[in-house]
Amino acid sequence: MSDLVSVFLHLLLFKLVAPVTFRHHHYDDLVRMLYKVHNECPHITRVYSIGRSVKGRHLYVLEFSDYPGIHEPLEPEVKYVGNMHGNEVLGRELLLQLSEFLCEEFRNRNQRIVRLVEDTRIHIMPSMNPDGYEVAAAAQERDISGYLVGRNNANGVDLNRNFPDLNTYIYYNEKNGGPNHHLPLPDNWKSQVEPETQAVIQWIRSFNFVLSANLHGGAVVANYPYDKSLEHRVRGFRRTANTPTPDDKLFQKLAKVYSYAHGWMHQGWNCGDYFPDGITNGASWYSLSKGMQDFNYLHTNCFEITLELSCDKFPLQEELQREWLGNREALIQFLEQVHQGIKGMVRDENYNNLADAVISVGGINHDVTSGAHGDYFRLLLPGTYTVTATAPGFDPETVSVTVGPAEPKLDFAPSVPPSAKTLSQLFA
Repeated sequence: MSDLVSVFLHLLLFKLVAPVTFRHHHYDDLVRMLYKVHNECPHITRVYSIGRSVKGRHLYVLEFSDYPGIHEPLEPEVKYVGNMHGNEVLGRELLLQLSEFLCEEFRNRNQRIVRLVEDTRIHIMPSMNPDGYEVAAAAQERDISGYLVGRNNANGVDLNRNFPDLNTYIYYNEKNGGPNHHLPLPDNWKSQVEPETQAVIQWIRSFNFVLSANLHGGAVVANYPYDKSLEHRVRGFRRTANTPTPDDKLFQKLAKVYSYAHGWMHQGWNCGDYFPDGITNGASWYSLSKGMQDFNYLHTNCFEITLELSCDKFPLQEELQREWLGNREALIQFLEQVHQGIKGMVRDENYNNLADAVISVGGINHDVTSGAHGDYFRLLLPGTYTVTATAPGFDPETVSVTVGPAEPKLDFAPSVPPSAKTLSQLFA
């Protein structure tokens, strides 16, 4: 092939790919973008709504999977949520860019992206607070300054202070004994939360999410649970103090994965603050009650961190391309972390799948449960662990597992009476 023909083909291919545009998207533009990506990649995407905002705007999610709309057993589910605070908009734009990037790279047969989409079910919600965004965007267009304009939803409520407070119960249970996972909600919880919050709670109860990140702005740091300080209140304020979860080392690793893959977050000095390695325990920074990341960890199987991505909550349009290039690799690497740890099926002696079996890891006081299809996922750092599965009416079953950087290796050594009902665990 001549150089001239080669150049022509490259130009032709370049023109066939829709140019990436770096600009802010109002609600209608956001919806068009999601459906544009779906139309370009109809076989690996699905657009769905989890509910509506106060003003009736849909809370849209774009799903990527080789079988959209279907949970494949042993395929983990991961989510990104952006724009929870309406005036913190970079996450919204990054998630739209990520959606376009995943579609284009899959079509180009980028093997890393193909493997990610085929082995993972990815859910992307660019905006949890579309009403607040429109207020913030209108203020920007009229050059009205205000650090908090558009932050809250249309009822004036901060959505990241609106989830049921489960920290109080877990701190009590840690001290006095009690459940360490899937803490129940109060009977009247729906009357205590906003429509957007209720929609998200019902969403994360409907999918067996394993990993998540919530994208914010106003700082540059990867923040991990707990957000609410264990320290007692002083003059009405809860003191800041490092308040780790039982999975503290794992959460630090997840935060560092994003920080060090990011263009500059890991450097620590950003926005006038210094965070070693670009990460922080939420409560050691400032104590936050009724936040979403703690709720995910305490009520579901999902491990969520909060990503603060820009000093300017509403960056100029001219800055979006630099921000995308600084976050692109980190966004992909974080999604890939959902495959770190162990996964498997929990079945009875007749190979019937068992939902809601409890998976316990020795030395870590936080359990997870199997999903509706009997599959479970437990994020773990490399190491050797004792893992036990329990379910009502069955004898517990314990195995030893060595988790490495690749597929986990499990030494399966059950020891139960022959006459008893047993759990049969098949690990992948």
